[in-house]
Amino acid sequence: MLHVTKSVTINRPAADVYQFWRDFTNLPRFMTHVQSVVPTGDRRTHWTVSGPAGTTVEWDAEVTEERPNDVIFWSSVEGSDIRHEGSVRFTKAPADRGTEVHVDLQYDAPGGRAGALIATLFGEEPTQQLRDDLRRFKQVMETGEVVRSDGSLEGAGQGASKQRPAQAPDAEVPR
Repeated sequence: MLHVTKSVTINRPAADVYQFWRDFTNLPRFMTHVQSVVPTGDRRTHWTVSGPAGTTVEWDAEVTEERPNDVIFWSSVEGSDIRHEGSVRFTKAPADRGTEVHVDLQYDAPGGRAGALIATLFGEEPTQQLRDDLRRFKQVMETGEVVRSDGSLEGAGQGASKQRPAQAPDAEVPR
């Protein structure tokens, strides 16, 4: 299984951050590879995620333990095509700076190690994905939206998720 862990500090109370995350339908707002999370029961959800090279991966997950405003643990349900488990912890940040969010994921990549290598070759390395997702989560929680511009890695416009390739300077621009 691949193991990825990342953290971010968000300038909001733990209760606000937890409540937003716990409504799993919010996750596609800042997780660019997550197409949808649909509740199928009190503790179960159905996930649809973009994979490398235009593939789509789906699985069902269940919250296995949670303590409001503190931690959520989950895992894929038995019989899912993807084995996936993890946790997200919400702790008070030092010096009254809000909430530290700690995400710990373990999963079997579609296609095993070969699938993980292919994903990395397509620029979809899991550690970087999680880092970017948490940065966008921070933006949503602190400003209400994911900030995008021509200069950001996401680029401007709806649905942009990759940086544009470098462009040669315009010949008419004075130096």
